[in-house]
Amino acid sequence: MHINNSERLKFRLMDAQDAQALWQIDQDPQVMKYLNGGKPTSMAQVNNVFIPRMEQYRDDKLGWGIWQVSDKLTDEYLGWVLIRPMAFFTDAANDKDLELGWRFFQSTWGKGYATEAAIAVKNAVVANTDISHVSALAVADNAGSISVMKKMGMSFVRAYLHQDAIGDFDAVHYQMSVNS
Repeated sequence: MHINNSERLKFRLMDAQDAQALWQIDQDPQVMKYLNGGKPTSMAQVNNVFIPRMEQYRDDKLGWGIWQVSDKLTDEYLGWVLIRPMAFFTDAANDKDLELGWRFFQSTWGKGYATEAAIAVKNAVVANTDISHVSALAVADNAGSISVMKKMGMSFVRAYLHQDAIGDFDAVHYQMSVNS
């Protein structure tokens, strides 16, 4: 699958060769604040946990995976957007409800890049798949991510303890219906 450039951004599906780029964005404690309390990710964690998990859900035909987001004029790496089935790493994976997630360098915050990128990825994947919903999760006090969810048109669904092999967290779940 290909995602067309948006107004300011271009997209490329990342793979195992992108370990350095995935590691790089995780070195800012502010970027990691709501993910693990602000600890930088080690290269070993990227190679031994993050990349293998990504490879489990990555599907270039369906558009599932982590999409690198770059400035279409300067080619500057700004961040990434993840898209995969909700609850992918459980027995209740739901490929009719796709989960969006994002991570952007702090220097890009407040400029609308995460919203623009998440909408572009969502629109491309929705247009080419048979899904009913798009969801996103965040910790309850991550106002930046919740703002992106609301700007996309998502509504609050629930607050709950999200359980995952790499760490549990008190989550808020936002969701929107899509017309396939």
